[in-house]
Amino acid sequence: MSVQSKPVQQLTPFGAALAGALGGCFSTAVVYPLDVAKTRIQALPADSKGKNKAGLSIMAVLLRIYKQEGLAGLYRGFGATMLNTFSMQYAYFFFYSFVRSSYIKRLTSKLPPGSKLPPLSTAAELLLGALAGALAQIFTIPVSVIATRQQVGRPRKAGSDPSEPVSGTDDSFMSVAKEIVEEEGVTGLWLGIKPGLVLTVNPAITYGAFERVKSLVLLARGNSSTKMGPWLSFVIGALSKTLATIVTYPYIMAKVRIQARSADIEDAAEKHEELPHTHEYHHKHSKHVGALDILARVWKREGFTGWYQGMEAQITKAVLSQALLFMSKEQFEHWALLIMIFFARLRR
Repeated sequence: MSVQSKPVQQLTPFGAALAGALGGCFSTAVVYPLDVAKTRIQALPADSKGKNKAGLSIMAVLLRIYKQEGLAGLYRGFGATMLNTFSMQYAYFFFYSFVRSSYIKRLTSKLPPGSKLPPLSTAAELLLGALAGALAQIFTIPVSVIATRQQVGRPRKAGSDPSEPVSGTDDSFMSVAKEIVEEEGVTGLWLGIKPGLVLTVNPAITYGAFERVKSLVLLARGNSSTKMGPWLSFVIGALSKTLATIVTYPYIMAKVRIQARSADIEDAAEKHEELPHTHEYHHKHSKHVGALDILARVWKREGFTGWYQGMEAQITKAVLSQALLFMSKEQFEHWALLIMIFFARLRR
């Protein structure tokens, strides 16, 4: 069958991945200033005196960034984040589409001829999503670490505020990557991989909930089609992402602090040490502060509410971004199909 005759819903894993990546970049670009604000809020270390609690609303942070750094500050790390979003979304959608289609084919092969495969269970959807997310994380987390450092501004000294980046530093993609490797070795590019793997349940919950609610809605409407309108997709996508964010938020916050090294800065401040710029710190401390250490410290100082510092910003950004992605997914599938047709013709 030629490429032209393939319907959108039968896109190959590569086509589905391209559509997801394009949609992910679009939705992230639309809400990017919110992404910068929520990252800086999350990177703030816990403070037993509460002095970091003031001005943590998303609007207050956005206004402070604009006042101190101008419009450029609201788009700090934009290039790296777009690269991270494209690579992460592409990898996730590719692995998700590949794993899910392979699993469905395997189940279908065991059914009697002419039988219709029932919808996948919620557990199966979550497991497939988590597996796809884990594979995507392993390959894409270095770009995520660089993007986080750019957004936060790479504070240098113990006790410094991650929401106020150091001025006069080179924040280019290659400069940040080089600095990370020089300070922490190549493994520094994989900071936060453990909480990142745990957080693979986030897209798994999101897409699992979306597919489950979508099937129930279509069934209730008695519609044989597998498609919904854009606004209904927007609402269901927003609800799905909100659920996933609430469940996984403490680990999201811990991952950001690990990648921004604000946890290490806080640890050095407690010990009245400076945070060096070289391998010295990396060798002296055989391992960085882990996600569970961060969560235990926050619980001790601030209680349960400390685990959800900045969740308002996270949900605002994540829900808008994810809902836009779901809303525009079919349109980007059409564009992905056109791109595939274009390259197929070029090959001829």
